Amino acid sequence: MSNKAQLQKYAELLVKVGLNVQKDEPVYIRASIDTSEFVHLVVEEAYKAGAEDVKVKYSDDRLAQLKYQYEPESFFEEVKQYDIDERMDYVNRKAAFLAILSTSPDNLKDADTNKISKTMSSNAQAFKDYMVAVQSDYMSWCVAAYPSVEWAKLMFPELDEQEAYNQLLEIILKTVRVDQEDPIAAWEQHDRTLHEKADYLNNKKYKALHYKSEGTDLTIELPPEQYWSGASSQNSKGNAFVANMPTEEVFTAPHKNGVNGTVRNTLPLSYSGNIIDDFTLTFKDGVVVDYKAGKGEEILKSILEMDEGGSRLGEVALVPVDSPISNMNTLFYNTLFDENASCHVALGSAYAFCIENGKDMTAEELAEHGLNESATHVDFMIGSKDLSIDGILENGEKEPVFRDGNWAF
Repeated sequence: MSNKAQLQKYAELLVKVGLNVQKDEPVYIRASIDTSEFVHLVVEEAYKAGAEDVKVKYSDDRLAQLKYQYEPESFFEEVKQYDIDERMDYVNRKAAFLAILSTSPDNLKDADTNKISKTMSSNAQAFKDYMVAVQSDYMSWCVAAYPSVEWAKLMFPELDEQEAYNQLLEIILKTVRVDQEDPIAAWEQHDRTLHEKADYLNNKKYKALHYKSEGTDLTIELPPEQYWSGASSQNSKGNAFVANMPTEEVFTAPHKNGVNGTVRNTLPLSYSGNIIDDFTLTFKDGVVVDYKAGKGEEILKSILEMDEGGSRLGEVALVPVDSPISNMNTLFYNTLFDENASCHVALGSAYAFCIENGKDMTAEELAEHGLNESATHVDFMIGSKDLSIDGILENGEKEPVFRDGNWAF
């Protein structure tokens, strides 16, 4: 299959499976200007699927660097109201939201960390209602990726620019199953497989999970009404969509007050154009009480201090080391991919649908059921080949869930 034909299939997959665009449905796309040729294919597929009012919001990595270099720190303290209003207009009309990631993970490595911290905080507050809509599956949303030269060179420094770019594109297309004859059918089968794992865990209703590996000894209590999800979800109109492409995880929400012990990251975390690595977090009664990082500690501190919920967990996700992305043995420096090669947890907000009937609950009701609320949600990877996870039943008995980094059932 030619590269052009594969890209057309990728665009079709994002529209028909990722977003599942419906007739007369608005679409809101965020992407880097580097991806414009591919975005054209996606927009055309959206219109062919019956969409109307397809909005594309482009960013530019170099412009971002210049902004952080020259704008005064005070500039980053607020988000313009017209930017908020624009996005919320599409939310209120239940548009399908697509984010295409391509920015180099270290694009802002030389930027002032104070400015980055202010941006993180102002964006989190400005788009809080948007995040609430996302995390309750109010509308369809999907996060996907496309190469940039800078990102590709970070991953494959030994190759020249074009070779690195081509290599990354080939890998991305493989992770989303576009290399298969019928990618849509392949995703339907993959969706069934992940839902089978989620169904098993939903039937078990473990009281807690205990993680043990080198540098990690962590117990995570789960809400009694926990709901494990995998692959596809349903929006408020009852239409299925896939929020992450690729995805290899099943996940739920922990009890915000029930996390105790220490956890160590096993892959670098890319966040706000910076790399955070070699870090450990120690929890007591759900809250991070101690932390350290070999790289990016100031950015990690900004996440933890974003708000009261920034130092608590909002997601626990299970991914075997023997899975397609993990078996590539490729470090992406991009959470969309690296989290699907590794078990992970997330600091910050929990998804409302991770407890039964959570989509219909108020923020206060979700909190009463143990779900964390925050303006941030940051996944980091903790899976490894020596990871064991035990499920703890209500009567205290333990059952193996993971052994040697893989499913034990």
